[in-house]
Amino acid sequence: MSKVAVVYWSGTGNTEEMAKAVLKGAKDAGADAELFTADSFGVEQMESFDSVALGCPAMGAEELEDGEFLPMYESIKDKLSGKKVVLFGSYGWGDGEWMRNWDEEVKALGVVIAADFVIANEAPDDGAIAACESLGAALA
Repeated sequence: MSKVAVVYWSGTGNTEEMAKAVLKGAKDAGADAELFTADSFGVEQMESFDSVALGCPAMGAEELEDGEFLPMYESIKDKLSGKKVVLFGSYGWGDGEWMRNWDEEVKALGVVIAADFVIANEAPDDGAIAACESLGAALA
C-alpha cells in the first residue's frame, strides 16, 4: 500500500478544499494517505511517504506563499527525488505562471511527476475537484 502525504497551505480555504479532494482520491484508490498543513510537515516526515502532493496558492506576484509553505518546501525539496509528486493550488489573478514555474523547478529536481498539476481560479469548481481526486489516485 502506497503512503501518500498531502501537504498544503491555504489562505482562503480554496487550496484546502483542493487538498481534501486529493486526499479523498488517494484514499479511494487504496492509499494510506494523510493530510498536513505546511507548518506541520517537514523533512523529518519525508522518509515515511512514497508520494507527496503539494498544494499552494499563488501569492504576491505569482509566487509560492513565503511565510510557511516556501520554508517547508525548501526544507524537503532535496528529499523529493525518487518519490511520486503532484502539485495543485488556486489563484485569484494572473494566468497560473506561479504553477508553471514551480512545476518546472520540481521537474528539474529529478522528481517523478505522477500527473499534470491542477489549478483553480478562486474556489475550485466540480471539474477542479474531480481533477484533484485524480491527482490523489495517481499517487496511490
